[in-house]
Amino acid sequence: MATYREAKCRLCRREGGKLFLKGDKCYNGKCPFEKRPMAPGQHGLGRKKVSEYGQQLREKQKVKRIYGVQEGQFRAYYEKADRMKGITGENMLSLLERRLDNVIFRMGIGVSRSQARQLVNHGHFLVNGKKVNVPSFIVKVGDVVTVKESKNSNKFFEELKATKGGNTPKWLEFDNEKLQGKILALPARDDIDSQIAEHIVIALYSK
Repeated sequence: MATYREAKCRLCRREGGKLFLKGDKCYNGKCPFEKRPMAPGQHGLGRKKVSEYGQQLREKQKVKRIYGVQEGQFRAYYEKADRMKGITGENMLSLLERRLDNVIFRMGIGVSRSQARQLVNHGHFLVNGKKVNVPSFIVKVGDVVTVKESKNSNKFFEELKATKGGNTPKWLEFDNEKLQGKILALPARDDIDSQIAEHIVIALYSK
């Protein structure tokens, strides 16, 4: 969650799977979840069978933690998605994916969503030529995201320009040399690689 201040790797252990909250650390042998995949705490190995409601709650918590949003924000995304045409669960994930902090992460600018959120908070980016420092800003198709020219000489962005770029999803594009990206399309369900069972979350909220 956005206000969580303890070890983030405990969240992965609590949810029973990698949430990829720590960037490179999640992909090497230093990942605590690989060493201790059980839930944290002295009773982590002895947890009882989870009820249907418990499964729904845990899935909701997992999605919130992946995207770093609080309960009020998350419910607002659900309510907005429910009013949109199409499948509510997919609409909700599309909204979460189009948060500016997630877009920065997906473009390969930040190694994690938390780092991308920090970069946005510090005012490093322009959207369509206007400064945006709100991580929850929802981008639209055709929006152009650029690094502020005054930040180009920053060591972090100088190193980024020297890289070949990461595995950018097909709904986005990013030019490392120009430090500029564009929203090409709305993210489809197949574009979201996180292991999320959104229908379980929708079942919880629709009760």
